[in-house]
Amino acid sequence: MIWHSFIYFAGASLLMWIAGTALLYVKSLKRIPEIVIICGMLIFCSFIYLLWDEQGYPPLRTIGETRLWYSLFIIVTGFLTYRRWKYRWLIGYSVFVSAVFIAVNVFKPEIHHVNLMPALQSRWFIPHVTVYIISYALMGAAAITAVAALIRHKSSVTGKDHLVLLTDNLINTGLAFLMAGILMGALWAKEAWGDFWTWDPKEVWAFITAAVYILYIHCRIAGYKTNRILLIVPIALLCLLITWLGVEYLPIAQESIHSY
Repeated sequence: MIWHSFIYFAGASLLMWIAGTALLYVKSLKRIPEIVIICGMLIFCSFIYLLWDEQGYPPLRTIGETRLWYSLFIIVTGFLTYRRWKYRWLIGYSVFVSAVFIAVNVFKPEIHHVNLMPALQSRWFIPHVTVYIISYALMGAAAITAVAALIRHKSSVTGKDHLVLLTDNLINTGLAFLMAGILMGALWAKEAWGDFWTWDPKEVWAFITAAVYILYIHCRIAGYKTNRILLIVPIALLCLLITWLGVEYLPIAQESIHSY
């Protein structure tokens, strides 16, 4: 069973990500730190590929498997953000968050080898879950940049601050992926259960999450006080975490069509 080897793949990946992040502060090394980080990504991707091959379906079925993808996508988000805006500290944050999710998967895997039910055997399965995990990674990074802007500038933060603009870019991109996931989910629900939307607990919280992020964008466009607007971002992330992880623990979730 390939899952028993996860700790070795993950450990090697983390070591390379930590080393690459540390080496970013050595200017004379040029592209070497980036190559080290990319090699860590490739090692992690190789495990996902082997797990996918062993199971016969993409590892997106369980909470543990989605944590696997989040551990990768948060690194990709931090790396791409660094490549665009040169925020080295954001890669460090990404490595830390990835390490937390990896540790959870080591001690509480929640990986179950079962055959997929008919509802999950759909062409929407991979794109729906994938775009959601990408949006989660982007929104997680946005929460950190928003909090960093508040800590750095407190009440004097302005709408043109580079961290605020980065938060905007991350949320705009993340919301696009989030809305794409909701749309794909609606099409999938129509195909599987005959209705686009049933106000299922998972759907309700997905709606709330999207609404809060849209509220942030509206407030930014309207020009409200920036330090107050930024407070919306961690609240939105909390809604997102409830949608992703918290709904499963609600009593009403036992009757949800999203409980498998």
